[in-house]
Amino acid sequence: MAELMAELTVAQTAARMAELTVAQTAELTVAQTAELTVAQTAELTAGQTVAQTAAPFAEGSVLDRLIDVDRNEFASQYWGQQPLLSPVANLHGRFAELLDANAIDELVSQRGLRTPFLRVAKNGVTLADKAFTAPGGVGAGIADQVSEDMLVRLFADGSTLVLQALHRTWPPILEFCQELAAELGHPVQANAYVTPPQNQGFSAHYDVHDVFVLQIDGEKRWRIHSPVLVSPLRDQAWNDRKADVAKRAEEPPLMEAVLQPGDCLYLPRGYLHAATALGGVSTHLTLGIHVWTRFALAQQLLEQALRTIAGDPVIRTSLPLGADVSDPTQMRPDFEVVTAILADAVKHSDIDHMSESLLQRARLNQRAAPVGPLKQLRDADTLSVDTAIVLRAHLAATVDHSGSRIVVRSRAGELVVAEDDIGPLKALLANGVATAGDLGLDLARRLLLAGLAIVE
Repeated sequence: MAELMAELTVAQTAARMAELTVAQTAELTVAQTAELTVAQTAELTAGQTVAQTAAPFAEGSVLDRLIDVDRNEFASQYWGQQPLLSPVANLHGRFAELLDANAIDELVSQRGLRTPFLRVAKNGVTLADKAFTAPGGVGAGIADQVSEDMLVRLFADGSTLVLQALHRTWPPILEFCQELAAELGHPVQANAYVTPPQNQGFSAHYDVHDVFVLQIDGEKRWRIHSPVLVSPLRDQAWNDRKADVAKRAEEPPLMEAVLQPGDCLYLPRGYLHAATALGGVSTHLTLGIHVWTRFALAQQLLEQALRTIAGDPVIRTSLPLGADVSDPTQMRPDFEVVTAILADAVKHSDIDHMSESLLQRARLNQRAAPVGPLKQLRDADTLSVDTAIVLRAHLAATVDHSGSRIVVRSRAGELVVAEDDIGPLKALLANGVATAGDLGLDLARRLLLAGLAIVE
């Protein structure tokens, strides 16, 4: 490419621009889009869905605890398409081990939470942080810790408590969310909503992520309406469509149900919902599924294509002297040239490279299983050849030896290893466990201190 760029004279550049006519641009576009008709796209989507979900539930499946239909039926009929209410009678027990009233009291009164780990709302409006936070006291040096004294008054007065990011602060939920994310292939977060009797936490709205609603305590009436925007993206929030949302919420609901403890409701992104506590205090846990979308793939395609065409001198060519960029007629020839070159770059994209880029993003979206710094150091200092070394869960680790160095990349960061380490290391990644003797004591110790492995 460098030699080609050097050989492109001004005359050659002009000639190439002339060759990329409107007809060729249209031909490129039609050729690419004609390959997939609407029907074929639907067939492809259905085929991919079935292929990805045809395997039966793994032993100990967490998804199996949330739905009362077959996995394949959920994948083809509900996932991203329509709500599903699964009554506790059809599920495998309740969810008390994930969260209960005592856990909530402990979180807000003894764990030193700060915003945004807690929000408080009343009549659909989120209160200012100062309404429920106060200085942490002597030695804390923190001015915005959650105040349980303020919460007592606010909760008694009808405010809803929203415990955010419980996948980071409460161990049972952390583990559950990590397992669910691994099973679904999409990142998962968790919030809890604790609503006083006869109160509605938030007015009708929609989320830009799918949710599983797990009713923990009490009862809550849910009113579900069809979307005003199907499958909204992350920057297409409901506040931008308040009038449409309010109008849709006045229509008869698509679904209305009272959730009992142990019930689970699945809602694809975009479905309007509002919930009201009945009788007593009601608590539900919302698992937010931040789904990967084809739009995310399109973004990746375009990012790679833009990096590719940046090496093309035709793209880097200055616009004519006196160019009026606001004049569509004057700009059309240049847009046609850019469209053709960009379309060609997209067509010849490196899918493997894009997958690696997506893997890097996926690593940032979730965390590996927790490890304790003190235990890791203690275990590293007491290794023997018989010590069982276990690959850290949810690590998303790969070995990259394409460059001058051999690097293990994972959610724990990067670790450079030697050529002799490749065999034992790949065996650990494949099997999940090895003895320190099989790995070599030096490599085993480095894996522990790098957070790639643990000693059970």
